[in-house]
Amino acid sequence: VTVGCARCHNHKFDPVSIQDYYSMTAVFQDIEFGSRHPEFSEDHPLRKRGKELWQRIQTQRDKLRDAGGWEENWGAYRELHFPAVTTTAVRIRFKTPNLGLDELEVLGPHGLNRNLADAREGTEVTGFPEEGTDGRNPIERINDGEYGTMAWRTKLDAKKEERPWVEFQFQGPQTVNRLRLSNNREYFYDTDYLNKKPYLPKYQFDMDIMKEDETWQSWAGTWAVNSKLLKNNAERKQTIANIQGLIDQLSEEGPQPSFVGRFVEPVVTHVLLRGSPESPHDEVMPAAPEIFDGDLGLDSSASGPERRREFAKWLTSPEHPLTARVMVNRVWHHVFGSGIVPTTSDFGRAGAPPTHPELLEWLADEFVSPADADNPAWSVKSLLRMLVMSDAFRQSSLPNEEGLKRDAGSALLWRFPPRRVEAEVIRDSILMASGTLDLQIGGRSYRIHNEKATYAQWEVINNHGKETWRRMLYQERMRRVDDQIFTAFDFPDCGQVRAKRPVSTTPLQALNLMNSDFVLEQSDLIAERALRESNDELELAVDRCFELLLDRSSTEAERTACMNIARDGELALVCRALINSNELAFLP
Repeated sequence: VTVGCARCHNHKFDPVSIQDYYSMTAVFQDIEFGSRHPEFSEDHPLRKRGKELWQRIQTQRDKLRDAGGWEENWGAYRELHFPAVTTTAVRIRFKTPNLGLDELEVLGPHGLNRNLADAREGTEVTGFPEEGTDGRNPIERINDGEYGTMAWRTKLDAKKEERPWVEFQFQGPQTVNRLRLSNNREYFYDTDYLNKKPYLPKYQFDMDIMKEDETWQSWAGTWAVNSKLLKNNAERKQTIANIQGLIDQLSEEGPQPSFVGRFVEPVVTHVLLRGSPESPHDEVMPAAPEIFDGDLGLDSSASGPERRREFAKWLTSPEHPLTARVMVNRVWHHVFGSGIVPTTSDFGRAGAPPTHPELLEWLADEFVSPADADNPAWSVKSLLRMLVMSDAFRQSSLPNEEGLKRDAGSALLWRFPPRRVEAEVIRDSILMASGTLDLQIGGRSYRIHNEKATYAQWEVINNHGKETWRRMLYQERMRRVDDQIFTAFDFPDCGQVRAKRPVSTTPLQALNLMNSDFVLEQSDLIAERALRESNDELELAVDRCFELLLDRSSTEAERTACMNIARDGELALVCRALINSNELAFLP
C-alpha cells in the first residue's frame, strides 16, 4: 500500500496514520544519502584494477619519501605528504586571506583514511577567525566529518597582515604524515556532467607541529614541497607527474564513490506536524504500520542494524498479508504486461481489484511454500519458471470475435495479451539488425547530452553516433532529457520511481521511427548488410531484411511490393517501413 500521503496527515484512503509513517522512517533512521566508497568483493574487476593502480602509486611514492614531501591533486581534494612525525598538536597557517574548506583532515600511516583531526576522535579545534564569515561559517565545520556546502569560510582584509590559521589538539600523541583539504568534496564526485568542475584552489600554507616542550616547530608547507624541493631535485618532477597520471587513471578505472545510502548513528524520531522539520511533536518508536501488526518491540535506543533486521523479519514472514501477494503480482506484471492487480504499487482502497483473486492467493501461497530443494520458498526463479511454462503464457495472441466482444483488453487471459516492447528493445533490435550493436558488458555508460554549466538546461547533442551504439541499458540519462526519438515510446523520466511504464500510441512514434537521424542511418546500414550477405542479389536482400528485422522470411505479396521499391535503389526505405511495423514493436 502507499504510505507517502501519511507524511503530512493520516492517509485519506487506507488505515495508515501519520504515526505509522514516522515509525517506518525510524526503522531507517541510521541511513542517509551521500557519497560513499563502494564495497566490492576481492575478485571484482574494479577492485582488482584499483588495487593494481594503488600498488603502482605506492611504488612511485616510495621514491619521494626520503627526500621531503609532495602534493597530490585528487580532484575532490588535495593531499600534502610530508615526513612522518609524532605530535600532540598541529597548526596550519594559511597565506591567503580567503578560504572555503568543508574539511581539513590530518592522517597518519596507521589507518590510511582515519581522520585524526575529526571531532569524533576527541580532537579540539581552534583558529582564526573562529566564527568564519559574518558568523555563519564557524571553524567547527572543518573537522565535523561532513563534506559538502557546510564549510568554514574566511574573508579577511588582504591589506592587513592577519591570515587564517587552524590548530588541532589531539587527545594524545599521534603519528601524522599527510594533510587532506577539500571545499565541497561531495559536489565534485556528484557533478561529472558539468563543463566546469568544482575544484579546490591551490591554497598555500605552512604546517607546524608541537614539540615535547610545547613549543612549535615548522615541519612542512606547500611552498617547500612545490617550489624549493622541485628546484633542488628536478628528477622529482617526473615522479610526481607519474603519480598524478596514475591518480587520474584510478579515477577512471578503479572503484569510484557513489551517491548512495550511507550509515550514520540513528537519532530519536518524532512525528513532524504537516511534514515540517520545524514542527517535531511526539516521539515514535521504530515500527511498521499498526494495521499489519507492525510492532517490532523496539525503542529509540535500538541500533540501526537491529531496527532493519527486525523490520526485515516482519516483512518476510510467510504470514505477512502483503509481501508475497505484491511480489507475485509484480512478477506477473512483467511476464504478462499487466498485474493480476493492475495497480501494481497500490493494493489499498484506491487501487484496482484483482482480476483473478483466487489465482493471486494461490500464487502467493506457492511462492512462500517450499516444494523441494530445487524450488525453495521465496524463489523468484521458480515463480518465473512456473509462469512462463503455463498455458496462459504459451497461448497465441491471435484474437477472435467472441473474445474481443467480451474482454477486448484481454484482462481475463483468453489469449496472450498484446504487448508493445519497451523503448530499449526497439532501439537495440534495430542496432542488432544492422550488426552494429556493441555487446560489451560493463564499463562506462555513454552520453547523449552535453556537459553544461551548473544551472543551464540539458541539450541532446548526439543520440545516433557510433559511440552510442551500445545497449540502451548503458545510456546515461538525465532527468527531464528528451532524446527526441525513444522518449516518445514512454521511456521513463529518470527523476521518477514508477511501478510500471505507461503505454501510449502517438503520431510522434511513427515520425521518429521514419525520419530520425538514428533510423535513417541504421536503415542504410541494414540495407548494406542485407545486400552484402546476399551477394548483391536484390530479391534475396529483400528477404534478408525481413529476417534481420522481423526474424522471418517475407511472403510472396510482401516480396513483390518491396521489390518495386528496392529496384529504384530504395532498399533502405524498405527497412524503414519494416522498422515502423507493429510486428517489430509488439511481442508476437
